[in-house]
Amino acid sequence: MPNIQIKQRPLITRPEHFQRVSTFVAEILARRGVESEQELDLKLKYLLAPKMKGLDQAIQIIDTAIDQQKKIVIVGDYDADGATSTALMILALRDMGANVEYLVPDRFKYGYGLTPKIADLAFTSYQPDLLITVDNGISSHAGVEQAQLHGMQVIITDHHLTTKETPKAEAVVNPNQLGCEFPSKALAGVGVAFYLLANLSSHRAKQGKSGSKVVQYLDLVALGTYADVASLDYNNRILVDSGLKRIQQNQCRAGISALLDIAGRDPAELKAQDLGFVLGPRINAAGRMETMDIGIECLLAVDMQVAYPLARQLNDLNLERRQVENQMKQEALSELENLKLDQDHLPAALVMFDEHWHQGVIGIVAGRLKEQFHRPSIVFAADQDGIHIKGSARSIDGIHIRDCIEKVAEQSPHLVSHFGGHAVAAGLTLKKEHFEEFNSAFTQLIQNMDEELFQATLWTDGELAHQAFTLTTVDMIEQLGPWGQKFPAPIFEGRFKVLDYRWLKEIHLKLKLALDTGQSVEAIAFNAADKFDFDPQQSSVRIVYELDKNQFNGQVNVQLKMLHLEH
Repeated sequence: MPNIQIKQRPLITRPEHFQRVSTFVAEILARRGVESEQELDLKLKYLLAPKMKGLDQAIQIIDTAIDQQKKIVIVGDYDADGATSTALMILALRDMGANVEYLVPDRFKYGYGLTPKIADLAFTSYQPDLLITVDNGISSHAGVEQAQLHGMQVIITDHHLTTKETPKAEAVVNPNQLGCEFPSKALAGVGVAFYLLANLSSHRAKQGKSGSKVVQYLDLVALGTYADVASLDYNNRILVDSGLKRIQQNQCRAGISALLDIAGRDPAELKAQDLGFVLGPRINAAGRMETMDIGIECLLAVDMQVAYPLARQLNDLNLERRQVENQMKQEALSELENLKLDQDHLPAALVMFDEHWHQGVIGIVAGRLKEQFHRPSIVFAADQDGIHIKGSARSIDGIHIRDCIEKVAEQSPHLVSHFGGHAVAAGLTLKKEHFEEFNSAFTQLIQNMDEELFQATLWTDGELAHQAFTLTTVDMIEQLGPWGQKFPAPIFEGRFKVLDYRWLKEIHLKLKLALDTGQSVEAIAFNAADKFDFDPQQSSVRIVYELDKNQFNGQVNVQLKMLHLEH
């Protein structure tokens, strides 16, 4: 485990700006950069206006294609954002009367994005007049050209970062493209698709044409946004909250209901985090282990009878994914051990490759290594062509992983064939023969960065008065959500006297802690045996925790969920 320093989050805005909330709530909001109490109102009417570059052109092209019954094909991506974006496009466009199909590249055969091969496949499979990408395409210059050679018009909808000119498609909608003044750069691919479809429907309604009630699909928007770890700025919080409420009220796709049922989760009790940790991995498993068509068909399913077998298949694939991931992680850790690396002598970056690793889970393993060692991590697996290897990168705060890969590519153009992504996650392809050279160049680049970045820091909201350990406080915190990326749930720190302890199933640690009020509270740490060095001889502990509820035998009590423990 990395050596962790515990620090209190700084105040980004001024708590005194918030007049109508308690000091406790005002400080939580100020530590997250909330500007005003307006940002607590998550009504859809407060969504940002659709001032997005390329939006009007895209609307005109699709509107004409629907009227003329032109063949449209959606080219998606093989993760949860891509799956929800694809399903959203199909459902809303069909509502409007479009002749539309979808195509998702097999990641193992075709790789990522609109490649020339995918353009060929779209042509031979569907002969479309119009090709629309979702959650990909911003770097697909050759793929766009190939599609146009086949006589297709091309619309790109994407959200990935780019520093280059966009491909010469008929329309490009991406808040992160050069020259787009849309204020939020945090939209996920499904968020971009939602903006396009909602405004297309509105445009058609004004002309008395068939439209779509796109808000009925906000469950898909919430799921794709959260599962893609998009930053929860005000705009994204509105989208996630609206979609989450639809799921809680059972006004969601049958596929989502089926997945929740198989996972044993009550929709009414669902939290935003469950979109990322319960639903997201099951949808993602299709693209990782087999084909994302299973995930998309589950989301498109018209009723539970159709959805349930697909949801069960996704659940099985997710179990398989976990097994493969655990095995790969153990192999990676063994390799690090063989290199005699400990926490004090780690390289600046962890870059690993094994011929036998599974391409579908390298991203998750890179994420696990990043968390465990607090280092930017890239994990590679062999491509089917036997010449290239594909890598998935995950980064720590302060190191923009996509830009780092781009720097290596600019300094040594022969090293990186393709790359793309975001600040915290990216993907890349290179020739196997260049792995060691890339490893050296990338690690050297990271090594030159500020040493402080490599110190893991746990940011807290400070100490919580023991009088506030109530269910009312838990509910208050919940109501301020949804919590997630760049809008983290409140966590607190404190030193407590230990009254009692016990191990559950030998891996989960449960403590009984004394409070200043004369009462006691229970605290739990899941999988603590791997994470914490608990000494029962010590009479007190310093913990970092979330305030939570424990429901057992019809009783609901406050419980602390321990994230870090030290003596």
